[in-house]
Amino acid sequence: MFKRNRYLPQLAVLASICMVAGCGVFSSDAAEDEDPIVVGTTSTPSTLDPAASWDSSWELFRNVYQTLLNYAPGATEPEPDAAESCEFTDSTSTVYSCTLREGLKFSDGHALDAKAVKHSFDRIKKINVNGGPAGLLGTLARVQTKGDREVVFHLSQPDATFPLVLTTPAMSIVDPEEYPADALRKDGGTDGSGPYNLASYDEGKEAELVPNGNYKGIADRKNGGITIRYFGQSSEMADALRNKQIDVIYRGLSASDIVDLQANSSEEELQLVENATTEISYLVFNPSDEWARKPAVRKAIAQIVDRPALAHNIYKDTVEPLYSMIPRGLVGHTTGFFDDYGAPSVSKAKKLLTDAGIAETVPLTLWYTSDRYGSQTKPAFEELKRQLEKSGLFKVTLKSRPWKDYVEGYQKGEYPVFGRGWFPDFNDADNFIAPFVGQQNALGTPYDTPEITDELIPESREQSDRGAVAKEFEKAQQILLDDARLIPLWQGKQYVAASEEIAGLEKVIDPATMMVMWELSRKTSW
Repeated sequence: MFKRNRYLPQLAVLASICMVAGCGVFSSDAAEDEDPIVVGTTSTPSTLDPAASWDSSWELFRNVYQTLLNYAPGATEPEPDAAESCEFTDSTSTVYSCTLREGLKFSDGHALDAKAVKHSFDRIKKINVNGGPAGLLGTLARVQTKGDREVVFHLSQPDATFPLVLTTPAMSIVDPEEYPADALRKDGGTDGSGPYNLASYDEGKEAELVPNGNYKGIADRKNGGITIRYFGQSSEMADALRNKQIDVIYRGLSASDIVDLQANSSEEELQLVENATTEISYLVFNPSDEWARKPAVRKAIAQIVDRPALAHNIYKDTVEPLYSMIPRGLVGHTTGFFDDYGAPSVSKAKKLLTDAGIAETVPLTLWYTSDRYGSQTKPAFEELKRQLEKSGLFKVTLKSRPWKDYVEGYQKGEYPVFGRGWFPDFNDADNFIAPFVGQQNALGTPYDTPEITDELIPESREQSDRGAVAKEFEKAQQILLDDARLIPLWQGKQYVAASEEIAGLEKVIDPATMMVMWELSRKTSW
């Protein structure tokens, strides 16, 4: 844990369901001396260094670091943030240039210039953490600086998604004097240029954010500070909200708590806002495992899994069955796993195995994280175990780890089959295919698919019109379907719960489903 001076210098379409009686008039002016707004979440960071993370750590990064491009509240297209302007400067989408705002500084007072931007991108590629964000920069050939304020990105091939990549917190700009060029930062500190400074951090417990007086960007901070409290159990977090120990809940509400809040929020003086998102949950099969490497085993599991039962019995219909890796609402979405497998069938699954010469009961170990996706994760995997063992074809062992250890485990290839959730880096079909394939991907399990990585994705990235890439992504999904190395389970919704005195909930989730804490405020009058 580290401490700093508390008084440092200071998408998607959102469907809002108001659960409190009446509406009020309120002021959003931030009072710098007001008590911090306390946000509860189960989304604990695994690291504080952007070069190491392609996971939930981004939610903290979004608020303490800054990217060249970002999303203004309610916007679906990226806008300059640390940059003053950005654009492709050629006709083939291979040269992308950004000019920085004047006078940018990191929270420690050091200048944020073009060299700092180049340093930030270069170190991601040089350090090249397994399962880390270098996979997002597959088309980046080199970074060039022109003077103090201009940065030019030279791409190895056309990539119309590159501006979207620049919005991700993985591309956070860091201080070259504090972040080594060839190694991760190890002192547990942060020096960014975002709307907040990280004044203190107690790993797995609490992060204290205070206004960054050096910040220049698109965020219009509406509060005097944020305290984030990390919970291991959804029930503890919900109780903390009801007991007024926290003000807001983001990520990790259990299905039962959501249902209860929907029914009783008025009586409890709480709000619940439902955000339409493209969050998905899926299973990953490790090709180095004796059983998970067998296509017949994977396809038999795909044939048995009962998604509607999972969605209804475990998640109380707060999620919906998903039959492709690209979720509903995005170009390229299909229903391939339903079209090919239909309703769950033990007899079809058995035939898949016997045709492959597998007569014995298949032993499998399924892994899940114990503290990342809410308390429904354990019963969800118990339901998957029940479904598979009821077929008589599988003997399933369940194992779990806390998120930080869980990440290290799948990056080392330790799990035969494991569960992952995916919150989009950016809202484009590309981000539900490209991160999961190739030798270097977000899952730490190499997936050699040359038709996808060398043909379909490059072809789609030539298209600046992202509505015109359905054909490429439908083909890519058919390849994933035929392999069954990734099995989609459900598509979720994002819920934010808060006390009735908190404002800004309708703007607080960005298109990548991350909470932009600066939009939260306290209502000062009704």
